[in-house]
Amino acid sequence: MTDTRADRLAQNFAGQMDAVVVMNAGEPFLDTMFWYLTGATSGTFEGARAVVTADGELHTFVSILEEETARSASGIVHVYNTDAERKEQMKEVLSGCGRVGVNFSSTAYGSVEWMKPILREGAEIVDASKVMSETIAVKDDREIALIEKACAISSSVANSLPDMLEEGVTEMDIASEMHVRMLRLGATGLAFDTIAAFGAHSSEPHYSPADTVLKKGDTALFDFGAKYKGYCSDLTRTIFFGEPEPILKRAYEVVRQAQLAGIAEMRDGADASAPDLAARKVIEESEFKGRFIHSFGHGIGMNIHEPIYVSPKSQQKLRAGNVVSAEPGVYIPGIGGIRIEDTVLITENGCRVLTDYDHGFTVV
Repeated sequence: MTDTRADRLAQNFAGQMDAVVVMNAGEPFLDTMFWYLTGATSGTFEGARAVVTADGELHTFVSILEEETARSASGIVHVYNTDAERKEQMKEVLSGCGRVGVNFSSTAYGSVEWMKPILREGAEIVDASKVMSETIAVKDDREIALIEKACAISSSVANSLPDMLEEGVTEMDIASEMHVRMLRLGATGLAFDTIAAFGAHSSEPHYSPADTVLKKGDTALFDFGAKYKGYCSDLTRTIFFGEPEPILKRAYEVVRQAQLAGIAEMRDGADASAPDLAARKVIEESEFKGRFIHSFGHGIGMNIHEPIYVSPKSQQKLRAGNVVSAEPGVYIPGIGGIRIEDTVLITENGCRVLTDYDHGFTVV
């Protein structure tokens, strides 16, 4: 592994580009790649830029509001007071560059237009999203430690969920309590908006909690994650408030076996499609054929969805240092849904599940 994250990115774009530029505009166009490269754990950095040159040198361009924070992080810091100053500073750093990479998937069109006049005549702006994705996909030891902490926080809350359930409580009540508990345990934020779904709502994979009241016989599905110093966890626990319908009991066991089958295929060098296909086979051979309606997993890091696709059509390979979700599900409209999810680290010899909660059939 190279010395710095900028070195790693430069190595990945060598021969394709002369530099890569990360451009933050205002919300929502803030690229986590800026925090990844600099290692900064705070700061808004609206309007900031980062440049990695072919020799692995990192330059950051920040307003005076962010100077102190920027100087505590990595990179050669350039401080500007006006847009004209920012343009002149970047023009000098990029003066010899003929091919400049930009993350097309997260950069505002206006930011690309802003940069064009400061490049040399004939310079080309190209898509750097693939090399950026490849760079962040393999986590270093510091990143893994932060993800482990985020997973420990969410796991603790997952294990406390049965104690939160009582007749008459609403989805929003539980989602709010989960948020508070994660913060009390040290989370610096939420990885994403918490899903809390009762009864038939649990068959909607991306349901938003409402004022639905918990009643006996309901499925209670919770999909959530803590964020810790910029890094995410992802976990889904499905439990039951009173005895559920028999079909849901059977579905739970099928999903549990499907997750185990998928995780067994997770290892360095494996096809990223293999875990999905193994889990899908379990479900397709059961009475719930056709009820697994999404992919088995996705990459996790500073963003809750990163481009490692653990799906049946994925052409990627899993690599040691990847962090991915393992989340098969069965969804029966009008009745309910089952999803079991963990955050998993790919290792040289297999994988390690980072989340830890009771996966058994749980009735409160």
